[in-house]
Amino acid sequence: MRTLTKRLQANHTRVEARPPVPAAEAPVQGDEPLAREAIDPTPPKARHAHAARHESAVKHVTGRAHYIDDLPAPAGALHAMVGLSEAAHGRLLRLDLDAVARSPGVVDVISAGDIPGHRDIGPVFPGDPLFAETAVSYVGQPLFAVAATSYAAARRAVRAAVIEIEPLTPRFDPVDAAAAREFVRPSHRQVGGDWAQALAQAPHVLEAQQFVGGQEHFYLEGQACLVIPSEDEGMTVYTSNQHPSETQKLVAEVLDIPFHAVTVENRRMGGGFGGKETQAAPWACMAALLARRNGRAVRLRLPRAEDTRATGKRHPFHNRYRLGIDDDGVIVGGDIELIGDCGHSPDLSEAVVDRAMFHADNAYSLGAARVTGHRARTHTASNTAFRGFGGPQGMMIIERAMDDIARHRGEDPLTIRQRNLYRLGRETTHYGQHVDQHPLLHHVVERLTHSSDYWQRRDRITAFNRHSPVIKRGLALTPVKFGISFTAKHLNQAGALLHVYTDGSVMINHGGTEMGQGLHTKICQVVARELGIELGAVRISATRTDKVPNTSPTAASSGADLNGMAARDAAIQVRRRLLDFAAEHYQWDREGLELEEGALIAGNGDTRHRVAWGELIQAAYLARVSLSATGFYATPLIHYDRASGQGRPFYYFAYGAAVSEVRVDTLSGEYRVERVDVLHDVGDSLNPAIDRGQVEGGFIQGMGWLTSEELKWNAEGRLLSDGPATYKIPTFGDLPPVFNVELLEGHPNSQASLYRSKAVGEPPFMLAISVWSALRDALASLADYRESPDLDTPATPERVLLAAEALRQRSRS
Repeated sequence: MRTLTKRLQANHTRVEARPPVPAAEAPVQGDEPLAREAIDPTPPKARHAHAARHESAVKHVTGRAHYIDDLPAPAGALHAMVGLSEAAHGRLLRLDLDAVARSPGVVDVISAGDIPGHRDIGPVFPGDPLFAETAVSYVGQPLFAVAATSYAAARRAVRAAVIEIEPLTPRFDPVDAAAAREFVRPSHRQVGGDWAQALAQAPHVLEAQQFVGGQEHFYLEGQACLVIPSEDEGMTVYTSNQHPSETQKLVAEVLDIPFHAVTVENRRMGGGFGGKETQAAPWACMAALLARRNGRAVRLRLPRAEDTRATGKRHPFHNRYRLGIDDDGVIVGGDIELIGDCGHSPDLSEAVVDRAMFHADNAYSLGAARVTGHRARTHTASNTAFRGFGGPQGMMIIERAMDDIARHRGEDPLTIRQRNLYRLGRETTHYGQHVDQHPLLHHVVERLTHSSDYWQRRDRITAFNRHSPVIKRGLALTPVKFGISFTAKHLNQAGALLHVYTDGSVMINHGGTEMGQGLHTKICQVVARELGIELGAVRISATRTDKVPNTSPTAASSGADLNGMAARDAAIQVRRRLLDFAAEHYQWDREGLELEEGALIAGNGDTRHRVAWGELIQAAYLARVSLSATGFYATPLIHYDRASGQGRPFYYFAYGAAVSEVRVDTLSGEYRVERVDVLHDVGDSLNPAIDRGQVEGGFIQGMGWLTSEELKWNAEGRLLSDGPATYKIPTFGDLPPVFNVELLEGHPNSQASLYRSKAVGEPPFMLAISVWSALRDALASLADYRESPDLDTPATPERVLLAAEALRQRSRS
């Protein structure tokens, strides 16, 4: 017997029956099981046994985890590099690559004319040529690619190209673009009720506008791929990529070969955050073209500066609101307009701006409201998916409004926020979806208010600010309501492939990709739970398009929800077969059979029979029982009618809230985040250790977006903040000295999600809005809290200083 078999096998034994576990307190609809019972009588040490460490944790910390550039390439592999445009907008008059081809070490050079198949690789809508042909649309647009015998030779060779571009006037202002009707996709509206009448009859009307900056993904592993031609004229593509199936499709279309001739594999990424959902595919297509032409493996890795210039960012937004409120500061209706800066092409901007519109309410009832979204075309790299996918930008405008209403009313912003939360009688969004579990939203806010000592701290901060003319402190509590599902309905599906080998070990493969978020760990836990075996008996393999086809991207916080359910489906099929076989083989009652603790348990009463997992598997194999299964899952209930702007685009909502306290030097604009308290709803957590890490990381990344990460272009459209010297992501020193993070327990998802858990990838990101709101609170003290300051994002020290000076000037006048 193999070692694992020996460990899994044992003789028939008798085990004591367990007492029943109490049911969860929270009301739960449907019949799906929980990740764990909400009321758990087990000792504290055993209570979080499901908080397993990341499946690659040891590899990560020891450096043994292989990323794309670590993979060994076959002998004779070539290195590719891409030639990029230096102009933001113009006509390509001349592209002379003769000197490039003659450069030392160069084997091949390609441009648009060398593409045998599709030249446009737009992921949803056309507009993204693999190489520019006649029109140049942004600084950093690919013009050609070169393959050489070394990485250094390829980098030197691209500089030898002779390029002539007739300059045209570029457009960089999305507001001007919207005014000129320069859109990458048509504008869209969602209307709930008679918003115009609500505004006309409102006792008070407030309006304001804001700029919300973009954000660079700054993944630690840049865009990289390794393409190896196969003997049947196919391609194997190893790529740092969140959407292997789409890359398979695009590589095949560019090469003009069937999809089945391309296999895309991804074991892990060194970060993605949305930047590798669509924009990892072009580099794989270029490498595949060179590999196909030369019959040799090709490796392509972009240097950091070129990566940053050539790829899109989080969409900057220009937002505007006009809201009617009653005498208590409750919104009765209004009009919200969002302008997304989409860059030069559609990419995913239709869905990104849609989600910004869906989340323009955040956690608050807008009453009778109209929300309009515009998709402005500018001459920059096409902006793309980023954690939150437009949701954070949409939420910013209503959070600004909450602060503004509070200053107008002379009340605390938390009071105004609580009055406007979704509640009984006002639980329907402006796009027609019922807000499920809205009492939970109130519970999260109230519990965090108490646990963070919000009101006591508010009194202390107000007193401090009254006697401190320069250093001002600020405090803010902001909630989050984030919808979970792809807004494109067809993407809400997933598959999985499960194998049980005759020694009892298990291999699972699914369509999701691992970018450090712990998805693979959770999938292994699901399989181990359903088969009743130890986690170490389950191994996960790389994501491959020849194992699980037609997969959706790992995005929209749906990786565990979709792929976990698909893996569970496959495991349930195998479990059902095993129990059916065991009932017949051992002549035991089928209803009394269970798989748990690495064994088949049979019988009822005080004692039960036990057959070890390994023994059961071998017996099933000898009896010719299939030990492999494919699983599938499609999210139910969701729908959205784009023509009417109404529907249920989200399966459920995840909730959370954060309290942030800041200290601001109003003479320099510099500030410090002193303390953060977070309470976040993850339903019945699949893995509290991993989920807590996602909450912490998401908050810090969101804080960077709103405070320090500033994208800067020069007048010619060249990105200046293209590396860590000029683009400031948060560092260890930016962590708040007090950072309290708690996962809400005892409130399983009301929908039949995976073990009643909730997604945790994106929702915590928006908790960082509390930092921005706290900065505005500190600045408002300069005007005795009578005025709400203008503070665009990122709220750099320079912007904070300008806002402080503006308040002082108005106070003196």
